[in-house]
Amino acid sequence: MLFCASGTGIYGALTEGMNGDATILISKSILDFFTAAIFAANLGYVVSLIAIPQFIIFIILFFAAHLIYPLTTAAMIFDFKAAGGVLMLATGFRMVQLKMFPTADMIPTMIIVMPISWLWITVILPIL
Repeated sequence: MLFCASGTGIYGALTEGMNGDATILISKSILDFFTAAIFAANLGYVVSLIAIPQFIIFIILFFAAHLIYPLTTAAMIFDFKAAGGVLMLATGFRMVQLKMFPTADMIPTMIIVMPISWLWITVILPIL
């Protein structure tokens, strides 16, 4: 769950697919390296096998972003980035044990934020 379904990973893979910016995925890979080293000290070499499902999930997100990007507007991208930022902030609060947000429950937000943004811009906002 930590490696494959983190907000940083999902946001990074989608951002990389949309505009080619790999900085978030590079940052995540550095953090994951040290985290995996700590887990490997307890659990052994089996921790390295997580790279297989992680690669599959992130490559699917990467190619999905290539298909989604032409259908988006600038406002939808900004809403997506804002949702990713809130998810990363909640993850940070959870890591320092300041507030225990249910971050796994927030992951679907990354999927539904763009359709909600499109609905808001094209349907609800003209009515107002």
